[in-house]
Amino acid sequence: MILGIPYEVLSGNDRYWDVYTMDEMDFPTPDVEVESVLPTELKARIDAKENVTLLDARMESDYNEWKIDGENVESINVPYFNFLDEEIDDEILAQIPDDQAVTVLCAKGGASEFVAGSLKEQGYDVNHLEDGMNGWASIYEAVEVERYDGAGTLLQYQRPSSGCLGYFVHDGDEAAVIDPLRAFTDRYLADADELGVDLQYAIDTHIHADHISGIRTLAAEGVEGSIPAAAVDRGVTYADDVTVADDGDEFQVGDATIETIFTPGHTSGMTSYLIDGELLATGDGLFVESVARPDLEEGDEGAKDAAKQLYDSLQERVLSLPDDTLIGGAHFSDSAVPAADGTYTASIGELEKDMAALTMDKDEFVELILSDMPPRPANYEQIIATNLGQQATGDEEAFELELGPNNCAASQESLAGD
Repeated sequence: MILGIPYEVLSGNDRYWDVYTMDEMDFPTPDVEVESVLPTELKARIDAKENVTLLDARMESDYNEWKIDGENVESINVPYFNFLDEEIDDEILAQIPDDQAVTVLCAKGGASEFVAGSLKEQGYDVNHLEDGMNGWASIYEAVEVERYDGAGTLLQYQRPSSGCLGYFVHDGDEAAVIDPLRAFTDRYLADADELGVDLQYAIDTHIHADHISGIRTLAAEGVEGSIPAAAVDRGVTYADDVTVADDGDEFQVGDATIETIFTPGHTSGMTSYLIDGELLATGDGLFVESVARPDLEEGDEGAKDAAKQLYDSLQERVLSLPDDTLIGGAHFSDSAVPAADGTYTASIGELEKDMAALTMDKDEFVELILSDMPPRPANYEQIIATNLGQQATGDEEAFELELGPNNCAASQESLAGD
């Protein structure tokens, strides 16, 4: 029983968890010292292909929606309330390996420290993830796109928790960022400062449905923000405060040119940006493992027409570029395989070879893409309203809204080649 409510009621009724959340509970301080692990340290172990065992103490519904995964990751879900009794049930303990180190995690780090302490008292080799899944969501890495052969240097930002990708090109003393995240506004400015460049432009490919855009926060710091002209009609409230980019417009960053290429389909305003003729930042139009889902703007009733529009954009505006043009989307999924340089990029030639959907006729493509769409991104309506400027959202709430998987792509299983 927790706070007078039986376990079986709590575990089966999400209503109570809206009131009695982990943040509001006062967890006892463990009698033993519990080592904490930084999210970046855990990420480095996973990247190094070490075997990692995780005990996720969040509720089952949260765990099923979003968790830390990987080929070398063993993940076990045992909600934290199972450890609140002085005597932990033997059936619970039997689920936890006693012959290897275990990292306990939760949403923000409080429950996991308590659970890890309880297990350490039982003789288990345990530590806990500092700041929990919120800390995991704060990891943001910059990886150089080594196959980029244009002017200057191109970096790909990677957020492993949600698969969000962004791009930072710099040449001479100027730089631009494409698809920036509001949560990492300070990071872009700090990176520009460290590189000794002036961040000139912050460019969005479209009105995002899975994360809060950093366009306006960067504009408030003196960076020129830009959104596609075709996105304004969706109800953008701040169009007068940013640059509106039409098809064919160009941004100059040192000697590098960023060309605007209108590629509707995922949304009516979806726009790609060709960075010095070398890499096409496709937003949510095309990814290295999939293509866009077409239903987030007009819903199921408008999805078929949007899918047809997406097909035309891919065939006429994207795949018509030279085969060695690199594609870099705004997301990657668990099924995406990084290139040799660690970036989620691939050439058009590679994608046409590996992704059957890109070589289908229109009718086949539309039928396939509509046949197996994943759940829509969590909180996508609130996120879209925030990115349109129609809803004011504070920084903490914005961070919470975008936690979890992005789900902006169509099903990877149905679109992949044989």
